[in-house]
Amino acid sequence: MRSAPVSAVVRPPGSKSFTNRALVTSALARGVSRLHDPLEADDTKAMRRGLGTLGVLIEDNDDPWLVQGTAGALTVPVDSIDAGEAGTAARFLTAVAALSPGPATIDGSARMRERPMRELLAALKGMGVSIEDASGHLPVTIHGHGLEGGRVEVDPSRSSQFVSALLLIAPMARDKVEVVMTTEPVSRSYLTSTMEVMTAFGATVEDRGDRFLVAAGGYRAAHYEIEADASAAAYPLVAAAITAGRVRIEGIPGSSTQPDLALIEILALMGCEVGREASGVVLAGPTARLAAVDVDMSGAPDAVLALAVACLFADGESRIRNIGSLRHKESDRLVALETELTRVGGDARVVGDDLVIRPGVLRPAIVNTYHDHRMAMALALVGLRQPGIVIDEPGCVTKTWPGYFDVLAAL
Repeated sequence: MRSAPVSAVVRPPGSKSFTNRALVTSALARGVSRLHDPLEADDTKAMRRGLGTLGVLIEDNDDPWLVQGTAGALTVPVDSIDAGEAGTAARFLTAVAALSPGPATIDGSARMRERPMRELLAALKGMGVSIEDASGHLPVTIHGHGLEGGRVEVDPSRSSQFVSALLLIAPMARDKVEVVMTTEPVSRSYLTSTMEVMTAFGATVEDRGDRFLVAAGGYRAAHYEIEADASAAAYPLVAAAITAGRVRIEGIPGSSTQPDLALIEILALMGCEVGREASGVVLAGPTARLAAVDVDMSGAPDAVLALAVACLFADGESRIRNIGSLRHKESDRLVALETELTRVGGDARVVGDDLVIRPGVLRPAIVNTYHDHRMAMALALVGLRQPGIVIDEPGCVTKTWPGYFDVLAAL
């Protein structure tokens, strides 16, 4: 528990979303790319390991990482591709494997085998890719032979990553690709990030609302600066919000398209003073209690866990709406939040796809992380205000922010 408000300048690690997208585009590009300020964590290790199995050479001993592009000439993997706990890696590598000239098996952890893949696999089959899968989940075996191009439909209602995976490989097709979304995508803003990275590596992609048009022609190498992770920034931002403190987040440009920056405006509604600057974000928490909010977070689901903790310190009932996609993350985050926020003394209830939170009398507790990095990072914030909060299995934060607890201590 802190005896004084948080006061700090923090540069979160590189964005996981941008790092993994840049790894794919640079791997498929012509020439050597340099990725500056990338995320070094378990999820990006899984992506690099998988690309390496497909014959991509990545020099990652220093910053920048150097990626020797293959121009799409991938090799047939000798071993299966292990995505571990990384949903982004699993979905992107499944699509990339379609470009390999031979069979590639993609697998992952027990939890990853439960997470949705069916819609992506159906879309790849619609593009003529031969896939062996028994259940619409990992493991799957892709019999790749390249992509012809043409029109493909995909259902993105459970994850926008299905669309991103198709978009990332589309420039490698022999003809232009039209990716048609059959429903409104969850977390649509991530598709803007995908297009941003593709464009930086020379691809031509056009957003027409319910569909994307991608020209053939591949990617070219680039020097790519990876901005700091807005999903990670959520935790020091909420730390300042609940302690009447002040934090400056560096490394996120004012033009950033990262979806979880939506949290800044919500914290402003709760009474924080916030500002977007050319190279960062500044937030000062209020001296009074935070205001309760009723907000739709379908477009920024990764920020929900930090926001849920802020709601524990709000004045009244808060409702976080349309976050059913949290059921399909590293844990069932809806149930996990309901359970653990209640364990520490709050009143949390799942109502359909919403989470309703009322503050209560907080108490010491050993909280479960469910092997989920964002649960660990969010619940640790409670300990800034309530002594006796113990995080079970804190090491799971290495998935996206290995140094998180050092940063939290330094606040």
